[in-house]
Amino acid sequence: MFDDTVGRVLGPGAGVSASGAGLVRRRRRRWVRGVALGVGVVALGALGAGWAVYAKLDGNITPDDAAAAELARYEKERPTALVKGAQNILLIGSDSRSGDGNAEYGRDSGTERSDTTILLHLAADRRSATAVSLPRDLMVDVPGCLRPDGTRTEPMFAMFNYAFQVGGSGCTIRTVEKLTNVRIDHHMVVDFHGFKDMVDAVDGVEVCLTAPIRDKAAKLRLPAGKVTLDGEQALGYVRARKSLGNGSDTDRMDRQQRFLGALVNKVQSDDVLFNPVKLYPVLDAATSSLTTDPDLASLRGLYELVRGVRDIPTEHVQFLTVPRESYIYNANRDQLVEPEAEKLFARIRTDATVAVAGEVPEVPRDSGANTIIPAAGSGATPAPTFRGNTAAEDGCG
Repeated sequence: MFDDTVGRVLGPGAGVSASGAGLVRRRRRRWVRGVALGVGVVALGALGAGWAVYAKLDGNITPDDAAAAELARYEKERPTALVKGAQNILLIGSDSRSGDGNAEYGRDSGTERSDTTILLHLAADRRSATAVSLPRDLMVDVPGCLRPDGTRTEPMFAMFNYAFQVGGSGCTIRTVEKLTNVRIDHHMVVDFHGFKDMVDAVDGVEVCLTAPIRDKAAKLRLPAGKVTLDGEQALGYVRARKSLGNGSDTDRMDRQQRFLGALVNKVQSDDVLFNPVKLYPVLDAATSSLTTDPDLASLRGLYELVRGVRDIPTEHVQFLTVPRESYIYNANRDQLVEPEAEKLFARIRTDATVAVAGEVPEVPRDSGANTIIPAAGSGATPAPTFRGNTAAEDGCG
């Protein structure tokens, strides 16, 4: 049945005459096609922009194929992962002076050592994360490793950061696995430039200074109290050694841990991981100077990792230094405190609970050593407590 309202609008002969409904319908179809085309172009543009962003970030990451090959060669010697789902990631801060912006921190000698090395353990249930600093001056057994020139070194008892100098991340991973018997699942290497850019990408990180800092070498002039450090200041703060604290490497590692805790807190409190506008510059900075194992050398790999840890409460992100003391033959070197160190490594291997506390009695043999004390409770064996801090702690408290 013909609609009278439509008839009045279209008039007689609608649908036949070029001046009637046929013309209206053709115009309407052209308009719909035009809108659809416009929407398609916008969608393709957005998709193209999204792909361009993805491709850029994905291409920023350098896969560490040399380390993968070295580890595959010695696969039979490597520890076995004991707990499904738990992850152990070795974070290596390179002191290389090569690359953009790094020359100002010293002459490029053509070699590099691990300025900072952290063993990060992610619990299988992703409810906690424990970061253990490994002193660069720790005396360890370094296995024979492949040099960049293709030759191989002889096994040697040497300072821990010697491993990175002669054999890069592959040699460092093998040294850590030999020391701890903990299977390393992934690794990341970042240089000075990447660290600075990361801090600047989150608009600086707030720390609390108990005293003013005047350090010409580190280019630091800061007041006491709460201070927001930019990338350049943050790098000087975590690397300074002789002029801050007691001048020891242990004090420097404690400072690095507190700073990393503040960085984690900043990222979580600003909701960076859930805000694309905030997340992009962080990802760009993080990936631009990042070298990882091939499995992590993509945005997909990094996303899978981050997705599992972004909801860990800051009070469950813990930092500590492996129990250490002065090396018996050289006070300027370190050695592990046993059996405390092995107890820590055993708990990481088995994904057992580790607790940290700011006030833990020191081992009498050396003021820099971390001591395990029994936690409160009865019945089951209590979780050991190590001297350390969490990302939720405020250094001004």
